[in-house]
Amino acid sequence: MQDFTSRRIVWRSQPLEITITRNSPNVSEKNTNKPKEKNRRDYAGILPKKGWPRRNYHFLRHRLLPQAFQKRNGSSKAPIPHPPEAGKIRVTWIGHAAFLVQFPDHSVIIDPNWAQWHGIVKRQRQPGLDLNLMPLVDLVLVTHAHFDHLHKKSLKVLESHEGIVVPKGSGSLVKRLGFHSVHEMSVWDTLQFGDLTVTHTPSHHWGARYLHDTHRDYGGYMVHSGVCKVFHCGDSSYFEGFKEIGKHHTPDVALMPIGAYDAPSGRDVHMNPEEAVQAFIEMEAGILIPMHYGTFPLGNEPFHEPAERLIAEATRLGVADRVLILEEGVGVEVECLAETKT
Repeated sequence: MQDFTSRRIVWRSQPLEITITRNSPNVSEKNTNKPKEKNRRDYAGILPKKGWPRRNYHFLRHRLLPQAFQKRNGSSKAPIPHPPEAGKIRVTWIGHAAFLVQFPDHSVIIDPNWAQWHGIVKRQRQPGLDLNLMPLVDLVLVTHAHFDHLHKKSLKVLESHEGIVVPKGSGSLVKRLGFHSVHEMSVWDTLQFGDLTVTHTPSHHWGARYLHDTHRDYGGYMVHSGVCKVFHCGDSSYFEGFKEIGKHHTPDVALMPIGAYDAPSGRDVHMNPEEAVQAFIEMEAGILIPMHYGTFPLGNEPFHEPAERLIAEATRLGVADRVLILEEGVGVEVECLAETKT
């Protein structure tokens, strides 16, 4: 087995003190504005909608079969080894929903996925970063148990100081993947590792990896270090929860899904580009970086449509200058807003 310690970049050597706050979005228990626990209204369910045979036939014929014979585009690069300057965040899109997020004093990897195939679904673009060159980070975060977000083979290679964070009910899936600590979180729980803070935010989706394990939770993460804050939405359709998130957090960067909205099942499980812009505005975020498009064909929408619709809607609403469409493997630095909400 390859010795990874010789090529890992370590930014600190001392373990961080870990604290957890259960179901509290940075407000006291007496605060009447505290968000309610996520309930079944935010659960998308697993049953397909009427017309699913026709939609699945279209998906098979016009998406899955053609993509199986297409050559993958893109190339893998080495991550930038040094941290960004004070007051900035560096975000590198690996592909799909996977990101390396580097703060001046910390770094995290979210939803790492280097898979070339998911069943019969072929990856269309190479991962932006070389898995064998990934740095030793503070935390690995997984938003939910779906195969395109919790990829075990990728997780087995990655290493982190403080282990892995998963939603409640998914700890059993990662406990044998080599992480010394597994942290399960419920919605609105907050984990603090020194001055690195992670809050598990709600979404409208579902968390089952198969069909019988609907007990698994799902959501996104607000990751906060110093004056910098990044929001990773996870998978979600549009719902009122984005307004609730925006009441308590002002992310400098919002990583928002914009693809797979024309689901073969017909279920309301992924937001479209217009809804991603709406959610971004409601959270009063600084920069929108799209994800969950262009890597794996998971919906019936045309391959290039999500990004085109995103730019059109952002232009219509006057926020096009706050949208960054990243190329896989290219790190982009964003200046932090230094704003907080309580």
